[in-house]
Amino acid sequence: MNPPRRFDAVVFDMDGVLVDSEAMHLDVTCRLLAEFGIRFEATDEFLGCTDLDMYAVLVPRYGLPRDAATLAARQVDMTIRHATGVRPMPGVPAVPRALLAAGYRIAVASSASPPIIRAQLSAVGLMDDFECLVSGVEVPRGKPAPDVFLEAARRLAVAPERCLVVEDSRNGMLAAKAAGMACAVVPCASTRHQDFSAAEFRFASLADVAALLRCGSPEG
Repeated sequence: MNPPRRFDAVVFDMDGVLVDSEAMHLDVTCRLLAEFGIRFEATDEFLGCTDLDMYAVLVPRYGLPRDAATLAARQVDMTIRHATGVRPMPGVPAVPRALLAAGYRIAVASSASPPIIRAQLSAVGLMDDFECLVSGVEVPRGKPAPDVFLEAARRLAVAPERCLVVEDSRNGMLAAKAAGMACAVVPCASTRHQDFSAAEFRFASLADVAALLRCGSPEG
């Protein structure tokens, strides 16, 4: 007899987990800030944060002549124009579909705005696979607050302790832990150096998540 399942649902972050898009998002930010004469370089500070939260910090830091909401909207528009060029991360779409076939409820909980979520998931052929898509702009607080993950659990009607979050950033891991959820971290190239000591699991690939949940190790 198989042991009882620990989890009923798997909640995926998107950027760096399902979609290889971190470099594209950084490029968009650099291009936008360059319009104001700002040279912006890669930083861990905003990984996992919403665009609005990022610009709420950057506007006063650089004395930008636009408000955070206006710049966040510009960021969304510029990102959508580049979204068709993103690539799936290893294990996509095979792993999410294997989990779905094995009876797990699956959702996306991303800091990105809803139009970016839809554009990027469409680009990698996953738009119709998830039961719900939750954006950080739809909840009061972005990661590392737990709001986006708690909203995903609410929409799935699954208790937080029965959800496994798949993340690639420390901010995302902290949000999952604050939500009372277990976290499997699959770091991407931009986050491998971060401290993930609080995560229940750290894996090299999404295939390891499938193996943990007894769905085999699909390729794709």
